[in-house]
Amino acid sequence: MIAIVGPTATGKSDLGTALAVRFDAEIINADSMQLYPGMDIGTAKLPISQRQGVPHHLLDVWPITRSAAVAEYQSMARCEIDRIRAAGTIPIVVGGSGLYVRGALDRLDFPGESPDIRARLNEELSSVGSPALHRKLAAADPAAAAAILPTNARRIVRALEVIELTGRPFTATMPGFDGLYPTIYVALDRPDLDERVELRVSRMMQDGLVDEVRALLPLGLRGGPTAAKALGYQQLLSVLDDEGNLRGDLAEATELTVRGTRRLVRRQRSWFRRDPRNNWLDASRPDLLDAALELIRPRLDQ
Repeated sequence: MIAIVGPTATGKSDLGTALAVRFDAEIINADSMQLYPGMDIGTAKLPISQRQGVPHHLLDVWPITRSAAVAEYQSMARCEIDRIRAAGTIPIVVGGSGLYVRGALDRLDFPGESPDIRARLNEELSSVGSPALHRKLAAADPAAAAAILPTNARRIVRALEVIELTGRPFTATMPGFDGLYPTIYVALDRPDLDERVELRVSRMMQDGLVDEVRALLPLGLRGGPTAAKALGYQQLLSVLDDEGNLRGDLAEATELTVRGTRRLVRRQRSWFRRDPRNNWLDASRPDLLDAALELIRPRLDQ
């Protein structure tokens, strides 16, 4: 197997598709926000016209009103992986959602859920706010708090729920890097990523991200527990009313999206740098595909 990972806006989708063409492979999405149909521009989902005929799996599989449960994704991803491998084809997992990548490829068992604990934590969240709950997480599990944004209420609540359920730090539920499948990891980064993020967000706005959010409002985007927190979507929801009319500063929402995406990049870097299996490549090099092939081919021939 092959995994293409790394921070957002590094070009993972393009490289994954180019490799899939070379190896007659199939791609499995590991971007949590690309699981939702209609969230295309803001998640940089590769259009069908640019997929070069390569089968892409686990895109557009959940309604936007549904929570992105990593345990369920794990089951779906492994079914696709096993099916593709059984047919003698190479699966390529592509995405920057680190927990989803590990859920698909590593021996991880995710803790169960407690609706009662979660309801109580959500009630506390409504009362004290996300930053206060994040401070509570920092006291219980500093490593988890460092990996979760103070604004990511859903993940904060989940981490506290797991701590209460298991009696252990949330990070203790993430064991070492024990792969379930033989996998070649290619990790992308690039020195111009801050500038690239700003350009990317600007292009998303030009390509109609505001209209995309408007189209998703009647489908329940605002109440989506995961989708409504996606970068770009969350910021635009704050300046659009329920009818899609602009009620706030669009330029400020755009700038907040840029800042939030840059913070995400830093956290993704930190996450993927901890994995010793990753082979890092500078995604800005003109011979990126050749460099990736040089990494992959000897391993495939073993």
